[in-house]
Amino acid sequence: MFERDEERGQVGIGTLIVFIAMVLVAAIAAGVLINTAGFLQSKSEQTGEQSSQQVTNRLDVKSVTGDTYALDGDNDNERKNVTAINMTVKKAPGADDINLANATIRYVGPDGTQSLTYGANPGQATPPYDGVNNAVFNASVIKDADDSYPVANSPDDRLEIGIELEQPSASALSPLAEGETATLTITTQSGGSTEVRIEIPQSLSDETAVEL
Repeated sequence: MFERDEERGQVGIGTLIVFIAMVLVAAIAAGVLINTAGFLQSKSEQTGEQSSQQVTNRLDVKSVTGDTYALDGDNDNERKNVTAINMTVKKAPGADDINLANATIRYVGPDGTQSLTYGANPGQATPPYDGVNNAVFNASVIKDADDSYPVANSPDDRLEIGIELEQPSASALSPLAEGETATLTITTQSGGSTEVRIEIPQSLSDETAVEL
């Protein structure tokens, strides 16, 4: 009689130990799942925020023009080429402040591809070359009520980006002839990009500047 009671007690203790072990395992697993879920949620929020910035934090190009000159200086008798590109830009709707000093431009033209970085001060007609002689774009102010240049921090800000197509350090940057095309991709610090495709008119003979 007492032996059976002892056997029942041992079975009960064994079952209790197994139950406690299962509870501990379940608690540990639940903790791991909660931590993993929190990590994944944080990563998804971060990824979503970065994706949103890439979509919204970009520049809106309002107009593109080109300066035209005859390469030998004879504007009356020689065919002209576009030797500089000027783009009027503003920050896109919903974009945060955009600093042109941190932007890059990818130029794809008839002579190849060239990356350009910011390298000029407001009001300069031609861009200086940076310390390592990289290709650069310049920028100037059209409208900037609070003097935030080179940062576009208001929907009313208007800045002009200029690209000289004759830079010694950039073999891909060469004057564009009549009928030629090129593509420019402006990328901001947040990764937002704006692509602009330009096409040179078939005739530049009587023009000093053209709409592209």
